[in-house]
Amino acid sequence: MIAKVLIIEDEDNIARLLEMELRYEGYEVGRAASGREGLEMALSGGWDIILLDIMLPELNGTEVLRRLRQTDERTPVILLTARDATPDKVSGLDQGANDYITKPFEIEELLARIRNCLRIRKLEDEQIKPNGSAPILSMGDLTVNPQTREVFRGKTPIDLTRTEFELLHYLLENRNLVLTRDQIINHVWGYEFVGDTHVVDVYIRYLRKKIDYPFPNQLIQTYRGVGYSMKESLK
Repeated sequence: MIAKVLIIEDEDNIARLLEMELRYEGYEVGRAASGREGLEMALSGGWDIILLDIMLPELNGTEVLRRLRQTDERTPVILLTARDATPDKVSGLDQGANDYITKPFEIEELLARIRNCLRIRKLEDEQIKPNGSAPILSMGDLTVNPQTREVFRGKTPIDLTRTEFELLHYLLENRNLVLTRDQIINHVWGYEFVGDTHVVDVYIRYLRKKIDYPFPNQLIQTYRGVGYSMKESLK
């Protein structure tokens, strides 16, 4: 099955180069030159992956992503950004992006990131049971429904971003095991992620603020110099 790629990029020379390279690789390609047009095309559905520039006219890429994720949490999105600072990358991932690549980039690296995102999406599809159900995970008063992506501590609902949910799900699936930062990066962000493992610490902090700090029993444990684990506190 031929994968369909949507390019949302206002720089015509970059968009044309991407379209040419992707078509050469066998992908079907659509293009949009503004944030508003791109959002409309993205919401129309049918795309296997979206390449989204941050600096766009009418609507910037971050806003396009935010609105897209309100109705579509599953279509992979790779951000194209000229910004190289860690806070900008973390911000994009926090809005629900699957990956990012900094301009200028090598087309081979972008193609590898596209293949990785599509591979992860395929694995996720294969893990969904035919009847649409998935086992609910729990630890203490924490419950996580992988199918509906609902998270509760007791009766309190907790709203998580896509990346926060993937991180929590991975930790909970491997409860009582100490996971290294590299293991977490590989599973949540993908084997071909290029970046600082500091992003794991940032997202652990985000997650703790939502599922641990407001509650008496802390579940995410730190193992200094090693990584993190989901365990019920002995306190």
